[in-house]
Amino acid sequence: MSLLELKNVSKIYGQLHALDHVNLKADKGEWLAIMGPSGSGKSTMMNIIGALDKATEGEVLLDGEDISKMNARALTRIRRDKIGLIFQQFHLVSYLTAVENVMLAQYYHSVPDEKEALEALDRVGLADRAKHYPSQLSGGEQQRVCVARALINYPEIILADEPTGNLDEANEEIVVELFRKLHTDGTTLVVVTHNPEVAEVAQRTVVLRSGKVDHETINENFTGQIKHITLQ
Repeated sequence: MSLLELKNVSKIYGQLHALDHVNLKADKGEWLAIMGPSGSGKSTMMNIIGALDKATEGEVLLDGEDISKMNARALTRIRRDKIGLIFQQFHLVSYLTAVENVMLAQYYHSVPDEKEALEALDRVGLADRAKHYPSQLSGGEQQRVCVARALINYPEIILADEPTGNLDEANEEIVVELFRKLHTDGTTLVVVTHNPEVAEVAQRTVVLRSGKVDHETINENFTGQIKHITLQ
C-alpha cells in the first residue's frame, strides 16, 4: 500500500521547471533512495514531500491526504504528526543540550518529555551524551541527535536530505546502520544522496535529471544490512 504518491507534480519558477510532471510512489515500510546531479530537483522534491513547499501542479498524497491543496496550518499539522526531517546541516540549537534539542521537537507536538527524549537518544547510541552541547559533539554525533529528534514523535515517514554529506566514512556507516534499524522497525525512509554506497543499501533508487524521473533501479540483493557497527 502506498504511503506516498506524487501524481504529475511540477514546481515552476518563472520559466524554470524545477520538477516537471513527476510521478512517484513509496510503499509503507519501503526504503527509497533519490539520486541525481545538482539541479536535478532532488531538494525541491523533498521540500514538497516534507510539506515545506507546495507543488505548482499535480497531487502529493501522503497517507491518503492530498497535501498539495492544504493551507499553511494544515501543512504544519502534517509535518508535526506524520513526517520526520533530517538534513545535511544539523540545525541544532547551540545553547541547548542534546536531550533539549530532541525535546524541542516534542514542543510542537505535545508536552516535552525528557524520559522519551532520552529513550530516543538511547536508540541512536547517545544516551551518555544527552547533557552535551552541540559544540561538544562530533559531526556524526550531531547527526545522530538529528535522527533522534526526527524519531521523537513517531513519524510515519522519515525524509533525509543528504544526511551523510558532512560525515566521514565511519560516521556515514553509523548513520546508515541507524536507517537499517529504522527500516527493520517498519519505518518508511526516503533518502536523498549523492553517494552510491548509501543509495545501494536502499530497496529502490530513483534517479532525477532536469526535474524528471530518469530511471529507477531495484536492488535485487537488498538486505537492508551493512557491516555490523557498534553505536558508541
